[in-house]
Amino acid sequence: MKIAFDVDVIKDLGITKMVQQVSEWGYNYIEQSPHPEINPFYKHPRASREIMAEYKKALRETGVEISSFICVYRWSGPDELRRQAAVKNWKRMVEIAVEMGVQVINTELAGDPNQPEICDEMFYRSMETLLPLFEREGIRVEIQAHPWDFCEESDETVNMVKSFRSDNVKYVYSVPHTFFYDKGKGDVEKMLRHAGHDLSHVLIADTMNHTKHCRYIVNPPGVDATIHQHVGIGEGEVDFDTLFRTLREMKFAEQTFKVGGEPIVAASLFGYPEKMKYQAVETRERIERELLTPHP
Repeated sequence: MKIAFDVDVIKDLGITKMVQQVSEWGYNYIEQSPHPEINPFYKHPRASREIMAEYKKALRETGVEISSFICVYRWSGPDELRRQAAVKNWKRMVEIAVEMGVQVINTELAGDPNQPEICDEMFYRSMETLLPLFEREGIRVEIQAHPWDFCEESDETVNMVKSFRSDNVKYVYSVPHTFFYDKGKGDVEKMLRHAGHDLSHVLIADTMNHTKHCRYIVNPPGVDATIHQHVGIGEGEVDFDTLFRTLREMKFAEQTFKVGGEPIVAASLFGYPEKMKYQAVETRERIERELLTPHP
């Protein structure tokens, strides 16, 4: 199992210092989330020769590796021209992953919750083009449900992943999305077990249950938006004891996938860079203790 750090919270350090910081915190892997000089949100990848050469050099010098890229493109529409542009973006992102020796790309559906039927159709249209590319290039694409997407629920997204019957398409469980995944119940065990062997990636951070009365107050009431957090373990309301116990019982850490190899657990802490000097280390140590240390 690879334990990675999502570098979004420190991307402003610059490539070299970013990689060095991850190494100093004791991580061997980076989850490269959208970065303005590499793979910006929704836009065509940048990834110049100079930036990628700098990245490769920093990786060599520290011994750190990239476990996975995260990219987010409008491949589920609902606008057809943007969907076509997203497919082009995906093709370039696959080229970058191959260049960097990375076999795993973590992504979202990135559709419109107000047009779920159209977005569902467009997602499958995009996959008709892209799945043969993923299979040819040996890329494991992992899909997560996300707040304010055309599919926010875990089980339904898992069913979409399973529909492809492909070793190249797997599922990401993002812990800070837990209360969107089952409409506020927070039953992590049920959702993880439903994902089963298609679960290849877990994102670790805590969040509050947004469905509880006045957990969040948004004005004006009824605004078309969602809100969640990616805070440190214990700062929210996710049942981490059950989550880690279930992953142990599922032998998650011991799996090997036909495409992309080991499963990934990534620290996905955003919003409080001033806390990273201790939360990054605490999170890594908790993951190691829970999933790599024998339990009775």
